[in-house]
Amino acid sequence: MKNLTKTLAMGASALAFSASMALAGGHSTTVCLITKTDTNPFFVKMKEGATAKAEELGMTLKAYAGKIDGDHESQVQAIETCIADGAKGILITASDTAAIVEPLKQARDAGLLVIALDTPLDPIDAADATFATDNFLAGLLIGQWAKATLGDAAADARIATLDLAISQPTVDVLRNQGFLQGFGIDLADPGKIGDETDPRIVGSDVTAGNEEGGRRAMENLLAKDSTINVVHTINEPAAAGAYEALKAIGRENDVLIVSVDGGCPGVQNVKDGVIGATSQQYPLLMASLGVEAVKAWADNGVKPEPTEGKNFFDTGVALVTDKPAEGVESISVEEGMNLCWG
Repeated sequence: MKNLTKTLAMGASALAFSASMALAGGHSTTVCLITKTDTNPFFVKMKEGATAKAEELGMTLKAYAGKIDGDHESQVQAIETCIADGAKGILITASDTAAIVEPLKQARDAGLLVIALDTPLDPIDAADATFATDNFLAGLLIGQWAKATLGDAAADARIATLDLAISQPTVDVLRNQGFLQGFGIDLADPGKIGDETDPRIVGSDVTAGNEEGGRRAMENLLAKDSTINVVHTINEPAAAGAYEALKAIGRENDVLIVSVDGGCPGVQNVKDGVIGATSQQYPLLMASLGVEAVKAWADNGVKPEPTEGKNFFDTGVALVTDKPAEGVESISVEEGMNLCWG
């Protein structure tokens, strides 16, 4: 928690795409924020953080968001617009972390600073910097907690993973593989979802990171094996959908759901018993630090440095639960509510 406290203190197709001017024109430095959607509370808070910091620093923020998670082509269009507008930097949560590399190279070649927020690019050095949760650690914590909570029963668990997208963006892989390792599953290729051979894994499905997708994916996997008793979800909206699918068959009380996000609705779901534990991340901090970095680049040509020992700037993570497990560091739901967003 000391590291988390320190980290938090440091920050305090075109029709299918919506763009908004967060601030009036007239400022010399423009920064673009490109998120996957503008409805997920995580990205709403990210835009809030970027808007506030841009206002504080006297910058112009232009924000773009796709209608659905996975809207890669619209992100490419947004990048092209930012280059044409003479922006000094781009902050992006990429929908396709590999396919977006070439368009972002064009931005960097044009002199823009490119910062990945939350979701590392593939490869990570395709961005000038990354401000993100340690997503592998976020997954690891919920995996360790689930294993410890089940105790001896973990050896006979029936596990479902509700992931993000078929393209397996980096954030998806990191959370999935972290969870499995934390639970004691031997990983095959840590850069890939679904190649493990542990018989406890029933299977995985994708959710697009929303409640409807979570419900559908859970239904699909329950049809494959109705005895599933451990569910990892990419985020809390997907977890809420999974819970509804389980509730529909009367199994909401005997399946352990774990997730990642830490938004206020998700933390409330931990309190209400919908989610057993969640790993909390801090999107407002990611975005505000990103805007500061673009300002420093515009003014002085200085690029941000990663956290010591890592290839990204770590914006912190904390496990939130009211049922702590021995050997797994966590904070209470009350503490999580004090730090939550959305």
